[in-house]
Amino acid sequence: MSFDFDLFVIGGGSGGVRAARISAGYGTKVALAEENRMGGTCVIRGCVPKKLMVFASSMPGAVEEAQAYGWSAEIGTFDWLAFRTKLHAELDRLERVYRAGQDNAGVTVYNQRATIAGPHEVQLADGSTVSAKHILVAVGGRPFVPHFEGSEHVLTSNDLFHLETLPKRLLIVGGGYIASEFACVFQGLGSQVAQWNRSPLLRTFDTECRDLIVERMKARGIDVHENVIIDRVTKTETGFTAHAGDGRVQEFDAVVYATGRVPNTEGLGLESAGVTQAHNGAIVVDEWSQTNVPSIFAVGDVTDRVNLTPVAIREGHAFADTIFGATPRKIDHDLIASAVFTRPEFGTCGLSEEEARKAGPIEVYVSAFRPMRSAFAGADDRVLMKLVVCKESRKVLGCHIVAPEAGEMIQLAAIAMKMGATKEQFDETCAVHPTMAEELVTMRSPVRHQ
Repeated sequence: MSFDFDLFVIGGGSGGVRAARISAGYGTKVALAEENRMGGTCVIRGCVPKKLMVFASSMPGAVEEAQAYGWSAEIGTFDWLAFRTKLHAELDRLERVYRAGQDNAGVTVYNQRATIAGPHEVQLADGSTVSAKHILVAVGGRPFVPHFEGSEHVLTSNDLFHLETLPKRLLIVGGGYIASEFACVFQGLGSQVAQWNRSPLLRTFDTECRDLIVERMKARGIDVHENVIIDRVTKTETGFTAHAGDGRVQEFDAVVYATGRVPNTEGLGLESAGVTQAHNGAIVVDEWSQTNVPSIFAVGDVTDRVNLTPVAIREGHAFADTIFGATPRKIDHDLIASAVFTRPEFGTCGLSEEEARKAGPIEVYVSAFRPMRSAFAGADDRVLMKLVVCKESRKVLGCHIVAPEAGEMIQLAAIAMKMGATKEQFDETCAVHPTMAEELVTMRSPVRHQ
């Protein structure tokens, strides 16, 4: 049977563009459809612009620290529009880079929505239909806002990069890493931030680390309220009022819901093609990223496996190598490090203490201290280094770091963990002094064990 393309990729995010480019490099005829902007969530409305906002929000603290170190330094007011203009210019540049990558690889790009019309057919928004031997779905996820009275008044994380003005009073609803990161960002930019959530913040992470982060967020002035459920949001002449079930009523200039994300599969045509989906709409795939329909594959957040950009990129690359590169390979989703860009920053890899206890006997090593840099400046910041170790194999099951630049440190620790490093091998590694990271190789005695 003859097809228009060997591969049709739906979605121009991190996983989709990698799969398309690598597949085309194998001499494959590839097409890709993206209805929004090339680069997807990470580049356009996620990791990249968020990290730039993290940098911007850290400047007042840097100036305050400079003063403590003897510098005559001061900071003026924050010009949100100037920053936003430069931010969007950078995103435009990155999008051009992504598009150039597809063009240079020979990928045919359709700048419109595409849906699945059958096992080998794709329907484009202009009404045309194209055929492909293989279809790869890489449409990612989208913010989820529950339905409630006044839900039409709230914003999502997608909107935060396009605000016309910086809100003076901001409510962020949610307790995951996205909500917590933005709470820290806007507090640093000068907003009065409240964060409300129906359960403890960052509850899926190691509890000891989570407690320290939330404590420091409160100390920085973020008005955190846990176990709060919002009944409705009403519009007023001067803003928006949130009404909580515990009787709490408060007005804000903006209300942002960061209550999770869901796979972006609605209206994609998966049902008509017979593709199996999970209860939340995620595409069910096997270890090769293949669905129950042999010609249809999926990678990235749309599969709801490990929703991180580097994971989507690796899944897309592995798909291309397997199907078109004659190099079959699977992705190992174990021991994937990640970072949460709160203040303080959090880097984590492997099992939390709570998860590890369920798996068997463990030892827990912890070092908590005031880092030299902030201690000299008179700040009361705290750093926490934590290793969770299997009592029998001695392997490091979990590494958790709450500290400035924790994301940079956890990346390197993850390499050792992926290689199966034991606690004794950590101990045999000579420390780099004076650093915060040296604590990872100098913790001799467990503080807890079972």
